[in-house]
Amino acid sequence: MLTPDELRQIGRLHAQVGRRVDALLAGEYRSTFRGSGMEFEEVRPYSPGDDVRRIDWNVTARTGDAFLKVFREERELTMLLVVDRSGSVRFGGGGRDGRTDKRLQMARVAGALSYAALRSSDRVGLITFSDGVEHFLPPRKTRGHAWSVIRAVYEAVDRDRGTNLQAAIVKAQTVLKRRAAVVIVSDFLGPETWVDALRVLQKRHRVHAFLVHDPAESGLPDLGLVTVVDAETGAVRTVDAGRWLAEVSIEHRLAKLRRLGVRVSAVSTQDDAFQRMHSHFRAR
Repeated sequence: MLTPDELRQIGRLHAQVGRRVDALLAGEYRSTFRGSGMEFEEVRPYSPGDDVRRIDWNVTARTGDAFLKVFREERELTMLLVVDRSGSVRFGGGGRDGRTDKRLQMARVAGALSYAALRSSDRVGLITFSDGVEHFLPPRKTRGHAWSVIRAVYEAVDRDRGTNLQAAIVKAQTVLKRRAAVVIVSDFLGPETWVDALRVLQKRHRVHAFLVHDPAESGLPDLGLVTVVDAETGAVRTVDAGRWLAEVSIEHRLAKLRRLGVRVSAVSTQDDAFQRMHSHFRAR
């Protein structure tokens, strides 16, 4: 259950997201996701005057006659958010406002995308995951749905929860019957068992990702020997802070996603999440 303070936090976040989406993201969302909103429907014989750029060369080669691809506009887009709630998202140095951790930053990203989709009359759904799929909110475009998304993402995260992104991607493949936009919000830490599943998902759907991280994950100040706890396994060990480095760098995680064809941006807990999203969509 959410505490009264967490409910107040969600209320403030809900209001902030609405304002920032209208100011920054609504237009970028439409031009990114709706700008290419044409779905293949059929082929028909070529007629003089048709746009030759739409010729289906595979069908033309098989039949010996010129055929043209016919598209119809997607009148309603489905966006599915896949959001990490493993133990590692409970980490953060406070950010610029002194209270931002990865969980809050992920809630901002998910909330902003929900608002932008609903402003464009699109349906938005949510899958949250840790060591398995936790919650599934079916795609809707009803009033108040953005609140449900933010609340589900921001709810308290249990300690010692591992990461199973593969299970969340398989769930997404199961629930999406037509081409959709899938946005994964995670720190992408943990076993990379999800690679093959994401490769399959990317072939059918438009996939974007936001890698949320904290600067302290890349290295610690030279404090000598310190005791650290793994947020996902509960394992305790002593390390030399001055020599400690992340086992998997941010650059490695970004490169892995880009090789799979995913449009990905890194969002630090020190960043303005809305500005980073604005830059992500403008760079399309």
